[in-house]
This record gives sequence, structure tokens and C-alpha cells, in this order.
Amino acid sequence: MKYLLVEDNPELANAVSSRLRLDGHSVDHARKIEDARAFVAAAEYDMILLDIMLPDGDGRTFLKHHRAANNDTPVIVLTARSQVSDRISMLDLGADDYVTKPFDHAELEARCRAVLRRKTGSAQSVKTLGEVEFDAVGGHLRVKGQPVELRNRELRLLELLINAPGQVFSKQKLVDRLFSYDDDVSENAIEVYIGRLRKHLEGSDVQIKTLRGLGYRLDHDG
Repeated sequence: MKYLLVEDNPELANAVSSRLRLDGHSVDHARKIEDARAFVAAAEYDMILLDIMLPDGDGRTFLKHHRAANNDTPVIVLTARSQVSDRISMLDLGADDYVTKPFDHAELEARCRAVLRRKTGSAQSVKTLGEVEFDAVGGHLRVKGQPVELRNRELRLLELLINAPGQVFSKQKLVDRLFSYDDDVSENAIEVYIGRLRKHLEGSDVQIKTLRGLGYRLDHDG
């Protein structure tokens, strides 16, 4: 998953970013509302983690404009404000959830997963496609009933593909979704990860097809 973290506290931002990256997610970090708007204009995100008190204004202003632009990217507000009225106002503005500072990172991750499940209309994290069973949260893959070990980046790539079977992803699109702006990677890295996933799926009724000049697509032959 690709996260945008809007947070001006460097220690908290580093802690949250490091935890998410350990799980294989990509994270872009904005310290101001102006930076956050630039990131959103240039890239597509699966989740936005939004602080309220920022150097150039109130994060609720960003949230209001974000929803007014019909952007449905989930937003979880990170706030030190614990009054019920503050939380209600954030939800009314379009926040999908909120976490009160200080928070436990495990709780933040759990809330992110819950919000993403609600967006996809799924009550659980396990996805089954033909002979492939994939649990993005637990990081488990079974192919024809046999467990397969995935590295973090392979896991996130499969998560993208299996959540949109039949959809074509260009190499650049995959780079944008799997890596942050600070990562120095080329489209060749995608070929490496695609190759690894193909080996994992070998012999099953699910395969990754290459569409020359377009990109990759996950297909189920059943």
C-alpha cells in the first residue's frame, strides 16, 4: 500500500514511516499542507494519515478541500484533541477514522486495515482467487493449498494485483504505488518482482500476463 503521512513532528513521522516501511508499504512524508497538496496532485495513495496542527494551517482545511474535490482516498486523522466535539467535526468533514495521540503503532495499523476493508466492502483480509489464497495482513500466501513465503515487496505487489484481477498495471504505475518519491528505483525492479511472483504462482490457475507496451495483468483461468 502507498501511504501519505502529513505530520510535522519529525520523531513521530520517522517512527510511523519506519514501521510502515518494515511491513513493505511505501510512504511519502509531507510536513505542511502545501506539501501534502502537491503529493496528492502528483500521485495516487491508498491511505492518508493526517495531523491537524501543521505549520501552515489546520489539517481540517486540507481534509475539507480533499473531499470537496471528490477524492475518496481514506483519511485517518492523527490528533492530540480528545474532546468528542473535535472528533465529531473531523468525521463530519470526511475523515474515515481518527487516532488520538499518543497512540500505539499496532492500533494505528489495525485502524488502517479496518478502514481499507470497509472501502473494499470486505469484512476480512483474506482474498481467494482460484487456487490462490492470499492474506495481505498476515503476509500469507497459499498456492494449491501449499504455503509460499513472500518478501515484503512481493507481498505488496501481489496485494495490488489480486485486489484488481483483470486490471492492467503499467510498470510506471506499479513503481508509483510500491515506492515512495525518495526511493531510487527503475522500472526494471518491477520486472524482477513480477518474475518472482510468477514462480510462486507457477502451476496454479492464476497467472500474471504481460501485455506488450501496456503492462501486467493478473488473470484467473478457472
